[in-house]
Amino acid sequence: MKKRFYTGTAIALIAATMAQPAFAQAAADGDDALIVVTAQKREQKLVDVPMAISVLGGEELAEKGVSSVQDLSFSVPGLTMREDGPGSYTIFMRGLANQSGSGALVGQYLDEVPLSLGGFTQLSPVALDLARIEVLKGPQGTLYGQGAAAGVIRYITNKPDLDAFTASVTGEVYDVDQGEMGYKASGIVNVPLSAGKAALRVAALYEDGGGWIDQPEAGIKDGNGTELLNVRAQLLVQPTDRFSAKAMVQIHRAETRLGLGYEEPDRAVDVGVDRAKMLIPKKFDYDSYHLELNYDFGFAQLVSATTYTDFDEQYPSTYIPRPGNFSFGFVEGNDDRYGKASQFSQELRLASSSGPLQWTVGGFYALGKDQLLADYEYVFAGAGDLYENGGIVVDDLYYFSKGRTENFSIFADISYDLTDRLTVGGGLRYFRDKQRDLIELVPDTGVTKRASFESTDPRVVVSYRFADNARFYASYAQGFRSGGFNQDPFGSYGPENVETYEFGSKGSFGGGLFQYEVAGFITNYSDMIRRRLTNVNGQFLSESSNIGKVRVKGLEFGVQVRPATGLTFGVNAAYLDSKIVDTDAGDVVNVIGDRTDYTPKLSYSASANYDFAVSDTVDGFARVDFNFRDKVTYTDRSSFMASVLPQASDTVSLLNARFGFDFGRFSAEVYGSNLLNVNRAIDPYQGWANSNRTRPRVIGLKLGADF
Repeated sequence: MKKRFYTGTAIALIAATMAQPAFAQAAADGDDALIVVTAQKREQKLVDVPMAISVLGGEELAEKGVSSVQDLSFSVPGLTMREDGPGSYTIFMRGLANQSGSGALVGQYLDEVPLSLGGFTQLSPVALDLARIEVLKGPQGTLYGQGAAAGVIRYITNKPDLDAFTASVTGEVYDVDQGEMGYKASGIVNVPLSAGKAALRVAALYEDGGGWIDQPEAGIKDGNGTELLNVRAQLLVQPTDRFSAKAMVQIHRAETRLGLGYEEPDRAVDVGVDRAKMLIPKKFDYDSYHLELNYDFGFAQLVSATTYTDFDEQYPSTYIPRPGNFSFGFVEGNDDRYGKASQFSQELRLASSSGPLQWTVGGFYALGKDQLLADYEYVFAGAGDLYENGGIVVDDLYYFSKGRTENFSIFADISYDLTDRLTVGGGLRYFRDKQRDLIELVPDTGVTKRASFESTDPRVVVSYRFADNARFYASYAQGFRSGGFNQDPFGSYGPENVETYEFGSKGSFGGGLFQYEVAGFITNYSDMIRRRLTNVNGQFLSESSNIGKVRVKGLEFGVQVRPATGLTFGVNAAYLDSKIVDTDAGDVVNVIGDRTDYTPKLSYSASANYDFAVSDTVDGFARVDFNFRDKVTYTDRSSFMASVLPQASDTVSLLNARFGFDFGRFSAEVYGSNLLNVNRAIDPYQGWANSNRTRPRVIGLKLGADF
């Protein structure tokens, strides 16, 4: 990709002068202004939702510089992920973390649009024109079904305004330490088409550059800078007070010349077999079409949500076993992968209006298709002397898979106010999934496999409001993830089940001057799926199987304090004790007592923000964020010797700061991320040379204007 410099990027950003946590932002005018969320698919005050939720408001997202799931994972303790190139994320939460299995453990939604097409196909949302992000922790099987066993991330957009024309543009330039300059421009326009009846809202973002990873042998410098285009258009039509229709189209295009996502400590990439081989660029493209219909009957609201998503991706991969790996010295390689996926989904639900009895009933249907074509190249030395005497190069090794999944579910959720303080509730979801899959190592030789999975997932909750804006709650919830298929000669594997017992409290006092939330939980994760490598006639084949049980004990805590006008301090933390407590006698990957993968024991985020007035017409803010995460580990005794297990990332500490001024129509901000310029491994998969590392220090300038 060619680097582009746009002098017009000095034109501006919507003013974002409040940098307090979302809870505090909404509470600035008193308890009645507490933020409203839709986590339970109906509008509720955050303090009234009996579950652990992290909420980041749109202004806070902008000022924290959250632009990807990777950024979000450091802002929400207990949330982790693995990145396989820009846009490709596997997301984990609350100690439920492994890369095996065919489905997601954490679901993602953009409004009502499902973003999870599979465990390794999570559409990458852009933090553009968002009202907030809601992170729902723990099993959400009752309302969100398959793919939500560990939790759900919901990206809530700003809706079209039926009455007012608004527009804004932003320009941003930033410098990556020992890397290249990056440029970003975005614009938002809201146009009423008929006063009070119809409006169109369009948001677009373009970004180019900002890379820092090299492949010297191939002559590639700063090759991981991504060229990204994201456009989202929403048309809202509301002909009557009772009926509305919203159509949304989203187009996402991203290309990265060196799109592996991982790097060595010297900020370079080593490519297996041939260090000078130029791999295919990473492309991550999708189109999404959504129609949402709402009708208010008075006693209840009917919602129909229809979505079709088409996804197309190509990406490279490389692996080089390091010392301690059973494959060290006799195998390394790379491959080109080309994937396609599509999904049609339809949800229909009816939710009650206000009253002591609140209920939601509905049904969901989804049809998904996917395929993957891969061309493998590897070098193999049976005697284990690859680096001394060389080995045999095997090129153009073929792999093809094609799958189809069709599922439906019916669900119901209910709560009842026994008194003005005590509420009881529960929910139930029945889910059935039909899958078929074809895997071929030689063209036209595969046999289609079929299987069905079903689950009934309950939830029970009790909540007690002991103050006007504070409550205790206790809950029990279950989640489910379907099984799937292995390639021959291995058989299929079964589903996983999750159950969580949670007790918590949240509240706001003094008109939002002090706010807190705390939750403790125990989770039983049964029939966990793990993947192992098996040498079959010189080829390392992957086999997934159900190997045992995990128990997670966790504590989460958050507090925000406003000791003076404009000054806010906040801390959020999570402690997780997640271990394997039972395993199959034939399991060669784990033993009892192993920590679960990608699970930090301690992680926390601390922030300080100050809003101030420079003059009658100029306001300013200053914000500092510090994020800490313990090392995360990876254990696989089929790939590594016991002496180097567990594989581990580094402990990571990131310091970010931002300050800016709002001049009315215009705004200006200066920011820095990773100010200490730490170079640490985020990912534990270092033994295969597949680890992500912290982004180097970034210094940037953002300017904006409103019209």
